[in-house]
Amino acid sequence: MKTSPWLRTRRQAVCRLMISRETVHCQTRSGAPGPVSDRGPPFFPPESSRWPSRLRPSSTRMPRRRDFWRTGSPPSIVPRPAAGIYRQCENYRSHQVCNWMVPADDPNAYCRACRLNAVIPDLGPPQNRGYWAKLEAAKRRALYTLLALGLSVASKEEDPARGLQFRFMSDKDAGSEFTQPLWGQEPVYTGHNSGEITINLAEADDIALTRARIVLGEHYRTLLGHFRHELGHYFWYMFIGPDQGRLAQFRGLFGDEQQDYRQALDRYYGGGPRHEAGPDFISAYAAVHPWEDWAETCAHYLHMIDTLETAGDFGVQLQGWQIPAAPLPQALPAGGGMAIDAPTLLRDWMRLAVGMNALNRSMGMQDAYPFVLTDTVRRKLQYVHEVVMEERRERSS
Repeated sequence: MKTSPWLRTRRQAVCRLMISRETVHCQTRSGAPGPVSDRGPPFFPPESSRWPSRLRPSSTRMPRRRDFWRTGSPPSIVPRPAAGIYRQCENYRSHQVCNWMVPADDPNAYCRACRLNAVIPDLGPPQNRGYWAKLEAAKRRALYTLLALGLSVASKEEDPARGLQFRFMSDKDAGSEFTQPLWGQEPVYTGHNSGEITINLAEADDIALTRARIVLGEHYRTLLGHFRHELGHYFWYMFIGPDQGRLAQFRGLFGDEQQDYRQALDRYYGGGPRHEAGPDFISAYAAVHPWEDWAETCAHYLHMIDTLETAGDFGVQLQGWQIPAAPLPQALPAGGGMAIDAPTLLRDWMRLAVGMNALNRSMGMQDAYPFVLTDTVRRKLQYVHEVVMEERRERSS
């Protein structure tokens, strides 16, 4: 029986305009922001297996308030709130940067994504709110895939030892396109440390992002890619480091992570020539250190899962071949087995990637996926897939 993807990629709103996962404001047909209709804002309950185009105002008797919303009752990955009643996340109500909902009976004012924030950008500079909105949109999309795969997305408050939190900070002036240091501000490095992910605000600026990509000689650099890369480090912290059996398998594929990490980074950023990725690595940066190789491989795996799900939802066909569903929980067997093996997943992905690249070239754009998956890289991706599926089985048992 065909099942619906866990997260629909786009839906037609009540006003008959298309909306996406990132939609926060209603748009008029001219493209200008428009008023929110009486049928509700384009907000999405993150635990739903399908998200509606809009939530309806709650018909449940509430104390004369219009900030509660009801959705239908599609299948859910986690328990739904009673009667499907929600309210807007505080980061929409106060800052208009979030489109996730909070169960009405949840005492936390923030949604599951926003409650992971430990530090948000300084909102004094006027540009920073827009950059923050970009960070939040990328973070929500990255977290959606984790939830869809059945992985843990606990906060540090819920799980101090293994929880996840984010810091969005800046060390340079946004008004200078992030070229001039902020007085008195220590350098801010994008990275991961024991479940804490820091993202430099400059990564949300198109000019700064492109400048860094060119300087570092990278084929691909995106804000979403940064989130997925750092979540890859979090995966290692959660799934590999504490498990001696997996650690031995990791070292056999990726190398010994005990080699000096700081020296490896210094060599990469030391100003020397950038090299293309060798046959054993998915990118040049993956060759820096086994930890970076793992993180880059995880990021590509998450790219694959999300993009295949999107293509499947749109009903994309390539030369008569239908894009199959990504291996999300509702497509997995009840016993916890793999709905799709890694070789099949990689075959489907490469077919789709070739098609995406051809479409981009027809528009005079760079390849959407400018990478080569050698046999060694495929084995690494297969291992990531196996670890993720094992974690999913453990959480569902």
